[in-house]
Amino acid sequence: MLKEMDNGSLYKGKLPTGCIMCERGSKMVLLVTGECFFECFYCPLSKEKQGKKVVYADELKAEVDSDLILEAKAIGAEGTGITGGDPMDDIQQTIHFIKLLKDTFGPSHHIHLYTATPDKDKIIQLAEAGLDEIRFHPPPSAWVKFSNTNYPSSIKTAKEHGLQTGLEIPTLPDMMVETTSLVRSAEECDVDFINLNELEFSESNWEELKARGYEIKDDISSAAKGSEEMACKIIRGHEGPMTIHYCSASFKDGIQLRRRILRRAENTATPLEIISDEGTFIKGIILCDDPEEQMKIIASTFEIPEDLIRFDVKKHRIEIAAWILEEIAEVIDGQCFIIEEYPTADRLEVERRPL
Repeated sequence: MLKEMDNGSLYKGKLPTGCIMCERGSKMVLLVTGECFFECFYCPLSKEKQGKKVVYADELKAEVDSDLILEAKAIGAEGTGITGGDPMDDIQQTIHFIKLLKDTFGPSHHIHLYTATPDKDKIIQLAEAGLDEIRFHPPPSAWVKFSNTNYPSSIKTAKEHGLQTGLEIPTLPDMMVETTSLVRSAEECDVDFINLNELEFSESNWEELKARGYEIKDDISSAAKGSEEMACKIIRGHEGPMTIHYCSASFKDGIQLRRRILRRAENTATPLEIISDEGTFIKGIILCDDPEEQMKIIASTFEIPEDLIRFDVKKHRIEIAAWILEEIAEVIDGQCFIIEEYPTADRLEVERRPL
């Protein structure tokens, strides 16, 4: 039976555990490397990560193991989605992170992984390390001839070793025949599910997608025109027992990401920060010379509790509760603003209003 989700997403069957947790915003996204042998033309990974040996836990560039643990705690993570690049390109680090997360949070911390590499030996190593779910990402060149590739035997190996096993691909609007063929082959291979993602434009794949004739869906979306319609046609026409799931771009941004951000905001907000409906922080800032010393003077002069004002070392500014700054801004020696920023590790600022 066809089931509708928020923001146009659809599925038939039983959603994989990884998707259920992502919908709740409770999965940490762990990029173990930006390196990948396959270099798919539609890869949306940012230029700061693509092809580079870097590790990111959500928006946090992780330098040490404790960074991963702190980020997982910050969002109240029930699990982790391991991605890349291709995690198989650094199998030892991937195994290390799986064991680290399981040892820290226990066996119930659900871990799923994306890979384009059908390497049976590595799959066994991942299963033995504690991986729960694997999602194969075959390149488009393999979709029509899928049954004659190494993927079917790797799927069998994954299932034999207790992994929930599926495929996940973008829905390319000009590849209806190839995608339909892959869905049939996936059914024959007895995979647990196949996820069809709405194709998205990004800074890194824009030129490649345009060169192939893809167009933006509308003025408010980064999704490709025709991708959603094609995915919905495929899922509505599917009759087999395999779970088939279409995930829209707006679902990833408006539901998954928003809920993860809200979780992080609720877990990390200090008394001087107001949490907006979107999960952003609203607070006041003061830009001035010697902000550390000025903060002490302002706090003393106006008798501001220490938990409502602080010196931000990294951004070299004073942060203060917005409602207090609005009352004293006129007599402050410095530039005063009310800002809105994400509670993520990169603290992306989205709005600044002068007082």
